[in-house]
Amino acid sequence: MAEKAEPKKARGGLAKPVTPSADLAKIVGPGMMTRAEVTKKVWDYIKANKLQDEKNKRQINADDKLRPIFGGKAQVSMFEMTKLVNQHLKG
Repeated sequence: MAEKAEPKKARGGLAKPVTPSADLAKIVGPGMMTRAEVTKKVWDYIKANKLQDEKNKRQINADDKLRPIFGGKAQVSMFEMTKLVNQHLKG
């Protein structure tokens, strides 16, 4: 007789529900969402506003909404951006 496996619970990482800061909520929206959803919405915003550097796509240019997330920097790398966005999440 096969035992039914219990459904797996999200344990953390990209599946962990988080709440964005007020500054980040201006981009991704308010309320709890997973880290994966936050990342997708940030990238959707970057692409919709053409904020990737034309010559080096790994660089993200800040606009008025992203500048507070980027610690006031005008441009960050996509890897640094992930770290900076994570600082605006409450888990």
